[in-house]
This record gives sequence, structure tokens and C-alpha cells, in this order.
Amino acid sequence: MAVGGGGGGGGGGNEFQPHPVKEQLPGIDFCVSSSPAWPEAILLGFQHYLVMIGTVVIISTIIVPLMGGGNMEKAEVINTFLFVAGINTLLQSLFGTRLPVVMGASYAFIIPIISISLSRRFNMYVDPHQRFRQTMRAVQGALILSSLLQMVIGFFGFWRILARFLSPLSAVPLVTLTGLGLFVHGFPQLANCIEVGLPELIILIILSQYIPSMIKSDKIMLGRFAVLLSVVIVWVYAVILTVAGAYNNRPLKTQISCRTDRSGLISASSWIRVPYPFQWGRPTFNAGDVFSMMGAAFVAIVESTGTFIAASRYGSATHIPPSVISRGVGWLGIGTLLDGIFGTGSGSTASVENAGLLGLTRIGSRRVIQISAAFMLFFSVLGKFGAILASIPLPIVAALYCVLFAYVVSAGLALLQFCNLNSFRTKFIIGFALFMGLSVPQYFNEYLLISSRGPVHTRATWFNNIMQVIFSSPATVAIIVAFLLDTTLSRGHSSTRRDSGRHWWEKFRYFNQDTRSEEFYALPYNLNRFFPSF
Repeated sequence: MAVGGGGGGGGGGNEFQPHPVKEQLPGIDFCVSSSPAWPEAILLGFQHYLVMIGTVVIISTIIVPLMGGGNMEKAEVINTFLFVAGINTLLQSLFGTRLPVVMGASYAFIIPIISISLSRRFNMYVDPHQRFRQTMRAVQGALILSSLLQMVIGFFGFWRILARFLSPLSAVPLVTLTGLGLFVHGFPQLANCIEVGLPELIILIILSQYIPSMIKSDKIMLGRFAVLLSVVIVWVYAVILTVAGAYNNRPLKTQISCRTDRSGLISASSWIRVPYPFQWGRPTFNAGDVFSMMGAAFVAIVESTGTFIAASRYGSATHIPPSVISRGVGWLGIGTLLDGIFGTGSGSTASVENAGLLGLTRIGSRRVIQISAAFMLFFSVLGKFGAILASIPLPIVAALYCVLFAYVVSAGLALLQFCNLNSFRTKFIIGFALFMGLSVPQYFNEYLLISSRGPVHTRATWFNNIMQVIFSSPATVAIIVAFLLDTTLSRGHSSTRRDSGRHWWEKFRYFNQDTRSEEFYALPYNLNRFFPSF
């Protein structure tokens, strides 16, 4: 059978043609530089706010009790992080990568923060409130100094140099595991309250996938607001179960996961409170804490890079130039500095779940993300109203993650279109990097869970923490493996460049090589004249 040619009637030959490679993702309704009508944009911005708040609540729930804080401190930390996240998101969308990314809380910082919280030097404080403040000051000091690493790597162009060697082949494991590496926050957390989490997952899939495919109409946009609608439906259902007494005689863990009145945030929150710099007191500095936090800051750089690439795809932009990635990393450092100054309790990263929401809604608009930043600032000041939204049962949030993280995974796998999948070199690098990216963190996390310490246990606690943080991150392990193999294996072979897909991204290595970069990534107010991208 002849499988080639193009001409004939009925498209018999074309049926067997491979799908064409797309430098910009088709099917996106609004790209980075365009925006829907204001009413729709405001609703979409609120939806992004609703998605990002889950991670802030989860991380605050983990770290605040270890520091000695109660519900009041937890509510203040959440509101502070929302306030700073709003500022960081605006800065990143205006002066950083210019992509539609939300700057949210990072799981990478949890290990060094726990290490600081459990430090013996805080055992002298009997009063839990005083212990909380002293611990928070230590975390602030570590965040402030670790932010210098991100700013130096970003603004001085070191990340730009590395990013120029990044090919589609090595980017596949990075982006894929930026989403897939968070699988523990999906169904395992959903299953903590299956009667609430599973209906949320099912309703979300029906509203976002099945109904839009059955109803072909531009006027009915259920897919764009599927997250908002499904959360409202299941939240009301969870309230009914709580009021009806369905959990009255259930175990405490079940009540905490399922009930809508157990978070304690609403009663502990102030009506109006504006977070301000150094609200917990003057930061303290400890060299070991700083080095530990620098490991987390490096992981945040890597994971944010994966999210930036996913957001550029779902924003229907061209591939993000290395100079723009480096600029974004520099502003990530400024965000971490603000985290330390205001005392958010954790560092920042580009939100993976919000990048997935770009794919779900097919709205990659920068303006929508800036509107969501306005919601963060608004609800962080009006504490009671923000606390109501923050008290959504976490299994509902986990159900959203099952879908949203999956979109980031698919954004990574979609980069395979640029690679030669018939090359055994390509097969090995992709397969090995993905496998090690899942296997190595699993070993480090299991070891920590069983032994209460990581597999690297020298006398230097800060070094142990750095190793634990880096090798507990699937995306970081994957990019280390993929990057090293891609730049060293069969480097001199004539087909290596094309097999890795480097020729597709060659035109984006420098900012001015492709005219489309100006549309998506140029700084506003003609600032490129003073801060040119190379």
C-alpha cells in the first residue's frame, strides 16, 4: 500500500500522515496577549484564585503547628501569603516572564522549614506563641538570604546559559514530572474523604469534558467555569452532610477532612488586617538554615521553569526564550525576598495547578491572571471572607489537582512532537529520566518516613537537608538526569541535534531571533530599551 502522497480524493493518503508539529498550541481561545470580556475575565480570575489557595492552606496547615502556632497564627500566615502572592503574581506577569502564571506556595521549602521548627535552640521557649514568633523570624532570615541565590542566578544570566542547552528532549521529563511528581497530593488526599472528593472529581470531568463535547455552542461555556461550578455544588453537598450529622461519630481524621466547620480559620481570622513587613519581629539569621533554604530555592527555580514552559504552551505563545526564563527566575528571587520580609512562612514558586487550569479553560490570558492577583490582595485584607474560601474541605481541592496536574503532565508529553521517537537514544533518555525522576524521590521519601532522617546523614544538618530537598523533587532529579545525558551522550553524532529537537527551538535561543517573542515576552512601557533581553 502506498502511504505517501498527498493529492487524491477522499483523503485516503492523508489519513496516514503524522500530525504536524505546532510551535504554538492551537485551540486556545485567548492567548497570552489577548483577553476575554471583563465580566468573563473577572470570573476566570476568581477561579484561578480559588485554585491557588488550596496549596497555601495545605502548607500552612503543615508548618504552623510545628512552629507552635494555633488557628489565629495559621489564619494570619495564610492571609499574609495570599497578600504577597498577589504582589508576586503581578510582578511576574508585568516584569518577569510576562506569562499567565500564578506565583503560589512551594512544597520544596517544607523540609528546611520543618528542620528549623524542630531545632533545639527553640526548646527554651515554653509559650507556644513566643516559640512561633521566634521560629518564624528564623524562617524569614533564611528566606531573605536564600532569595539572593535566585536573584543572582536569574538576573546575572546564569540560568539563561543553562536554558540555551535545554532541548525539547530534556524538557519533556522536566515539565512532565513538574505535574506528575505531585501525584501524592491527588487521589491519596482525595481518598481522605471519598464521599466528598470523588463526586467533585466526577462532576468536574463531566462539566469540563463531556458536556462541552456534546453541546457545540459558543454561548454555553461550562468548560471554562467547570472548576467554579463543581466546587460550589460539592461544597454545598459537604455542608449538608456536616449539618445533617453524617460525621458526628466518625474518627477525628475523617472529621477534619470532611467537615466544613473544622478548619477553625473563620473564627480565628480578623475582619480586616493588612499584612506588613516584619510583622513577626526582626528576622534572625543562621548559616545552616540559610544553606538548607538555598537547596529549596534551587528546586523552586527548576520546578518554576517547568511551569513556565507549560504556561507558554497553554498560553499559545512561542517557546519561551532563555533570557526570559532567566528574567523570570530573577523575579522569583524578588518574590522569595518579599516572602521573607513579610513572613509568609514559606517560599514561592510558579503554581502548577494554575498552569493546568490554563489548559482546562483554554484561556491563556495574562490579564485574567492579573485579575486573580487582585482577588488575592482583596481577600488577604478582608480576612473573614478569605477564610470562608480557605475552609473548603481539602479532598475537594485534591480532586481538582487530579485534573489540573494532569494537564501539566500532558504539556510535557506534548513536547515529544519535536523529538525523533524512533531514535533509541531518545527512547533511553526519556524513559530513564522519567523512571529515575520517580524512583529516586520515592527512595528518599520512604527512607525519611521510616527512619525520621534522610539517607544522607552527615554531621552537617544543612547538607543533609539540601540533599533531601533536591533528591525528593521528581522534576529536579529528572532534569539533572535528562540534561546530563542529552548534552553528553552521542554528542558528536550528526543526527543527535535533530533527534533531540534542538533545531525546532534554535530560533528561540536569542530573544530577537524570532519576531513573535516581542509580542508575548517584551516588557511593558518600552522597558526593553533599558533592560534588553538577549
